[in-house]
Formats: sequence, structure tokens, C-alpha cells
Amino acid sequence: MSNEYKSLTPALALRNVRRAFSDDLVILNKANFGIMPGEIVALLGPSGSGKSTLLHLAGLLEKPDAGEIYINGEATTKLGEGERTSLRRSHIGFVYQFHHLLPEFSALRNVALPQMIAGKTLAEAEANAKEMLEKLGLGERLSHQPAALSGGEKQRVAMARALANRPGLLLADEPTGNLDVKTSSLVFEQLLQVVREQGLAALIATHDRTLAAKMDRIVAIHEQKLVRVRLQAKVASE
Repeated sequence: MSNEYKSLTPALALRNVRRAFSDDLVILNKANFGIMPGEIVALLGPSGSGKSTLLHLAGLLEKPDAGEIYINGEATTKLGEGERTSLRRSHIGFVYQFHHLLPEFSALRNVALPQMIAGKTLAEAEANAKEMLEKLGLGERLSHQPAALSGGEKQRVAMARALANRPGLLLADEPTGNLDVKTSSLVFEQLLQVVREQGLAALIATHDRTLAAKMDRIVAIHEQKLVRVRLQAKVASE
């Protein structure tokens, strides 16, 4: 993590968070966790371990059963839906395993549309979209619709869409999980480069330990807590 982006306020913080779907299915209980600006954290674990639930909580798509979630120092659990949506649009970017691009629009317009919804003019949104797509190596694909793009290109468009609003926090759920090994590595390196350039905080869920090792820190959900993971199989409490 670059010293240039260090701040005293975490971009994301969980304090004594509980999330359960039944008495027998408790994902988190009194969980504490934080990410500082400029820090990229891997969320490691197999399918079904609770990674997506944690990302939904962090992204304000779900509310915890107890505890508090802070975005850039702001408590969120008592916010109304409109306030949560506004905070999500202004501070959080999402990348999913599947790109979810709109098939009838070009790469440029797919990246511009969420910015327009957030209040930017068409000219501003397309300028930002063009800049981000070029950073991700898609300068010659601006006018292409998703059907004319490869799998790796589609995922890079999805990444550009998440980053174009300059969020403070990026949440990614297996962002290269649908790609082959070679393409996955290339796309992931491009994502990390842009995230580091922008000084974002990022929480990236993956089951790939090779990708996890490229990030600043690795955590996993273990016994309903978030714990630091060392790839030599040592585990330490957050």
C-alpha cells in the first residue's frame, strides 16, 4: 500500500457485525474488519464460504443483523434506502464474476450509463468512460457491442464501468473466475494496476491463491470471524 494514500479513516469498516440466515447458518458473528484507502485485500475461500454475503454487506446491498458497517467513516445501518443507494453510487464500485453488460449498447455506452444515472452529462460520462477503457487496453473496442468482445474484454468493460465514477471502495466477486488461466492473470494485473493508480481501497473475493498472493493482505471467513491468512497456512486474528 502506497504511503501517498494512507488515511486515518478506513474506506470500509465492520464493527461487531452479525449476519445469519438461520440459527444453524451463521456467516458472521461479532466480526471486525477494516480496509484503508490504497489497500488491496484478497478475500480467500471456496464457494459457499460466505464471501458473497460479506461483499453484499460491504456494498450496502444487505443489512447486518447486528453491528455496524462504516463507509468512509459514515455509519450505514440506520440509513434509509435512498441514502444507501446514494452512498453506493458515489463511493462504491462493483465487479461481479459475470459481466452483466447491456447487449444493445457499445462498450463506451455501457461504461457511461451508470455515470449518467449518477448525474454526469453524456459528454462527461463518455469522456470518463473512454479514459478508463483506454487504461484497461480497450481503446480500439469503444464502439463494439458485447457480442463482438472476447470474454476477457467483456470483463474489462465491467471493470471500467465499476471504476469510472472514481469510487473510494471497489468490491469484486471472483472478477476473473469465468476466464481461462492466461486471460485471468492478464485481466487481473490490469485491474490491480488501475486500482493502485487511483489509490482505491479494494476487497476482491477469489478462490485462486496465486491471485490472492498479488494483493497487500489476505483474509478469510473462519469460525464466523474475518481472519488474516498467510499462504503457508498460518492463520491470525484480524
